[in-house]
Order: sequence, then C-alpha cells, then structure tokens
Amino acid sequence: MKKFALVGAAGYIAPRHMKAISDTGNELVVAMDVNDSVGVIDSYFPEAHFFTDFELFDSFVNAERRKGAGLDYVSIASPNFLHSAHMQWALRSGIDAICEKPLILYPEQIDELIAIEQDTGQRIHTILQLRLHPAILALRTRAAQMPAGKKADVDLTYITSRGNWYLKSWKGSTDKSGGIATNIGVHFYDMLHFVYGAVQENIVHLSTPTKAAGYLEFERARVRWFLSLDVNDVPPEERANGKRTFRALVADGEELEFSDGFTELHTKIYEDILSGGGFGIEENRVAIETVSHIRDASISPVGHLSHPFVNRSAK
Repeated sequence: MKKFALVGAAGYIAPRHMKAISDTGNELVVAMDVNDSVGVIDSYFPEAHFFTDFELFDSFVNAERRKGAGLDYVSIASPNFLHSAHMQWALRSGIDAICEKPLILYPEQIDELIAIEQDTGQRIHTILQLRLHPAILALRTRAAQMPAGKKADVDLTYITSRGNWYLKSWKGSTDKSGGIATNIGVHFYDMLHFVYGAVQENIVHLSTPTKAAGYLEFERARVRWFLSLDVNDVPPEERANGKRTFRALVADGEELEFSDGFTELHTKIYEDILSGGGFGIEENRVAIETVSHIRDASISPVGHLSHPFVNRSAK
C-alpha cells in the first residue's frame, strides 16, 4: 500500500484523485487546501489528516518522514499557477508527484522541472488521461494507418457551461489559470498531438475569457476547434433536453463518441503510474507550447479554416 498526500483537496477535480487513490487500494494520509470545504474526504478517507496552512502541512509531512512513515506520492490538484511550486516542493521532500493538468503554464518551466527531477532522483507523473481512453486509442490506430501524405479533417467542439462564479475565481484570471484554452482545453490539444503527430500550424480566430477557437494543423490532420463556457453555445436541440455541456469530435465526417468513461480515466492513470508506467514531464511539452502560443497569438480573420461555431457564437 502506497501513502499519498493531496494538495488542493477542496477543488473540483480533487474527488477524482481521492477516488483513484481508493480504487487502487492505497491510503490518503494527509490533505491540504486553504479552503476548508473538504467534507468529500469522508467518503473516501475519513481518517486523513487535513491542514489549511501549507507550513503546518509541510511540518506534518517532514515529521512522518522522520518517523520512517514517509509519503510515496503527492497528488497535486491546486490552482494551475501553483503547480510548479508544489511539484518542486514534493520532489525536494523526497516524494514523487502526480500533477493535474495543465502541468505548468509556460514552456520554459518544463526544462526547470526536468532538472529538479535529475537533482532529486524523484519523478513527476502527469494526468494525460485521454491517452488511455479506448476510443482515442482506436482513433490513433486509424490515423497511423492513413496513407502517407493524407490528412484527416477534424472538428473539435467542447462546451462546458460555467456560472458567473467562474470569472470571479482564480480560473478567470489568465495569470493564474492560463485562460480557457489552457484550463479547459489543454488535454484536448495533447490528445490531438497524441493522435495526429507534430503541430505544423497554430492559428487563433477567437479568444475571450469564456470562449476560444482556432485552427491547428498536424502531420496527419487539419483541426478546427472551439471551446466555450457559455451555455448559449450548446446546440439548441441539446439545450432543449436540459443539457448544459456538449462534446463532439468529428473526423472525416465520422463522429467519435468518447463521453462515456471520461470520469474513470483518473483511476486508469493511477493504475498505470503504480504499475511503473505513466506519462512524464516531456510528454506535456507539445500541449504546453500549443496553449502558450494560443494565449499570446494575434487574432486571425475568420475564414474557411475557422470552426463553424465561431460565427454563430459572435452573433
């Protein structure tokens, strides 16, 4: 049985980490968050210690290590801008890290983290969960079998509505979250790279605090993408059925269904890590470079390369 800590226990994604630790038969020893709305811990690890002060959390972890009961992993689900600092703390404390997406906000941080791995001998594992989804793996196989020089035409649409709270939280600050493409879209860009190869072109057609769209060209695909937090972008027929989210990936006219099993992928990632696999720092480089470019890019005119939702969204 491995011993875990969890940083960011009050966040939206933290319960998936708690469930993954529980599902894999391991123990959450201690959790930390500056917010104390963490009653969900009782559903998984009611005996876990909890701190709202990082210094007290750090002291507890060090005391456990001195007693010979040191931690094996720190799961990091804190706000995006804190990921780098929390990973560095874990590694320098002699503990491997499992970090939620996005791993970091800036490409130059990748080499810094690799150097700290080398200095400490510890490892950073990352949550690139779509790489383990059966439908995505099947799509990757199909893409690899395409004739040389052929490119798939892909439309990626992801609408996940959020209330007014979103822009008032740290997620609404580009400096803290990286913006919508980073906070909401980074694992989709990683998935596209995983399936279709290297990025060859990256154009942005729309960029606001609540939605973004653009065009990405890969070795084996031309991709029009659209992300939104606005429920009004959900197709009317879906909204009529009470749906507030919409996820679609259409490749060469064929829609890929990958909604099912989405919430179980954290457990698969943990199983992979604990069996000696997992995805490391370097595997995040292309996605982080992609979102960094999207964040800073000039807006290009809308045209035939833009996602069909762009014009509709602007009305």
